Amino acid sequence: MRYDQCKTCRRLGKKLFLKGERCFSPKCAMIKRAYAPGPKKKRRGGSPSAFKKSLEEKQTLKKWYGLSEKQFKRYAEESLERMGKVENVAEEFIKKLEKRLDNVIFRLGMAKSRAQARQMVSHGYFLINGKAVNIASYSIKKGDIISIKEHKKQKGVFKELTTKLKSYEAPIWLNLNKEKLEAKAIGDPNLEEVNAPAEISSIFEFYSR
Repeated sequence: MRYDQCKTCRRLGKKLFLKGERCFSPKCAMIKRAYAPGPKKKRRGGSPSAFKKSLEEKQTLKKWYGLSEKQFKRYAEESLERMGKVENVAEEFIKKLEKRLDNVIFRLGMAKSRAQARQMVSHGYFLINGKAVNIASYSIKKGDIISIKEHKKQKGVFKELTTKLKSYEAPIWLNLNKEKLEAKAIGDPNLEEVNAPAEISSIFEFYSR
């Protein structure tokens, strides 16, 4: 799994921070081997075609969020259906992705990566408004309170979490209580703050073909 994730970043030529803390260390593959995997003679330069560029942008964001093609396509198509009905369809798309429970757990600093957050959600570590939710794709709404089950706080994955969160800044739409280890959604994700590593317009072009 580690090799595949590092290979993904190298192939796309972008650091996607798929391995959590490892991505910030000298062990990061993008520091040691910042070139596409495979034999050198197969590595091509030059400008990519419009289709290849849109494909790469799509792959980049899909891998960043750790979604399957089916999941990612659904979010993109649902957003495209809102074209003309919302002020910014790209922001609508990012909101859908950012509001996923697994992503929210990652954004709150409660997991080192989205992959770990997804696993924690599926294992039933969290409550939404006091009720257990173990569906990674659950969409967080304004006013929702996200907390850790009390008996799960003793798990090793949460060891020293309170200390680690002291210097952590959660997204502005999530009000994080670092002492109680819970958060409240007080708004919506902001496209500018998310700073996605891909061109949303190119992704829409890919699915509009």
